[in-house]
Amino acid sequence: MVLDSGDTAWMLVSTALVMLMTVPGVALFYGGMSKRENVLNTIFMSLIAFAITSVIWILYAFPLAFNASVDPWGLIGAPANLLFSGIGVDDLAALAPTIPTTVYAAFQMTFAAITVALISGAVVGRMKASSWIVFSVIWVSLIYVPIAHWVWGGGFLAQLGALDFAGGTVVHINSGVAGLALALLLGKRKDIALLPHHLGYSVIGAALLWFGWFGFNAGSALTAGGLAGSAFLATNTATAAAMISWVAIDIIKTGKPTILGAISGAVAGLVAITPAAGFVTVDAAIIIGLITSVFSYFAVSWLKPRLGYDDALDVFGIHGISGTWGAIATGLFAAPFVNSLGTGVFYGNPGQLLTQIIAIVIVAAYSFIGTLIIGKLIDITMGLRVDEKTEIEGLDTNLHEESGYRI
Repeated sequence: MVLDSGDTAWMLVSTALVMLMTVPGVALFYGGMSKRENVLNTIFMSLIAFAITSVIWILYAFPLAFNASVDPWGLIGAPANLLFSGIGVDDLAALAPTIPTTVYAAFQMTFAAITVALISGAVVGRMKASSWIVFSVIWVSLIYVPIAHWVWGGGFLAQLGALDFAGGTVVHINSGVAGLALALLLGKRKDIALLPHHLGYSVIGAALLWFGWFGFNAGSALTAGGLAGSAFLATNTATAAAMISWVAIDIIKTGKPTILGAISGAVAGLVAITPAAGFVTVDAAIIIGLITSVFSYFAVSWLKPRLGYDDALDVFGIHGISGTWGAIATGLFAAPFVNSLGTGVFYGNPGQLLTQIIAIVIVAAYSFIGTLIIGKLIDITMGLRVDEKTEIEGLDTNLHEESGYRI
């Protein structure tokens, strides 16, 4: 293969779009939904997660995730090319042979960074900044990197035939389950009535997420061609359908639509279509979007209060649940005439659904148990949670000596 300038240009743009999703997308989306006294701390968690992941990715994470497996079981990539040694500016990516390895690595780095940042929504307002920094380093190294290798780097789940076009398992189930694990470790907030202090920020953040998600999903085609266009259209269609569905549920349940419901539905739709975007038709995308809001709404409004876990900004309810539905829907709706790599149940391959379920269970179990262990070790050694006084007064002034607003 030879370098394709069109593919390279598209992937550079896609990489920038996915970066935009984390900073400022997730940062503003979560920041607006946090308490006024915690807005800067909430934004900081996304900012520092992006910075930490960016450095770790170059030091050792990229080769461990995307080099050929060093073991016969497909568990981790070979520890070559550490610190990007041996990779030239003109070298083409093994898994995307029309673009430079440098571009492919940068694109995948942005996926790792947003996955870590998403977890922060489950713990805003009660986790130490220092503990979050340590957690981010360990989690991306021990949880994200192996899972990325298993699914995208030629590891055992890829060999099994699991389909994940842009991150249903690697990003969303992974972050959603990790958020749930941390929330369980931290326990409930002192001020359980979390009301968004500035929904305007959250709307801007959601809009940036929707915009950036075209790089996330359409960019995962790794070429500037028809598959990217199909993924782009499926992404927008599912997101719109999910927003409409969530707003409809709001009206049925409360008698009025809400802007928080609208943006929650949009994000749920973006999450659900992510694993399926490059495998399904637009009519399937509508079905995926309409259904996912039902599942996530149920998780947020019924499952969370019944089980009593304090997932502050519903990372598990939206990313974990909609990511799971999206991975299952990929096994149902994957159409070989959209992408020859995937054939689902409705096109004659019932085994694909079982493969998807196996991948979901393995990723969820590894992420949940691994996150619990990491979180518990940090709690024992340096403590996870801020003290009661800091939590009640707010993390911005106590941890950062700053305020988002004039007092």
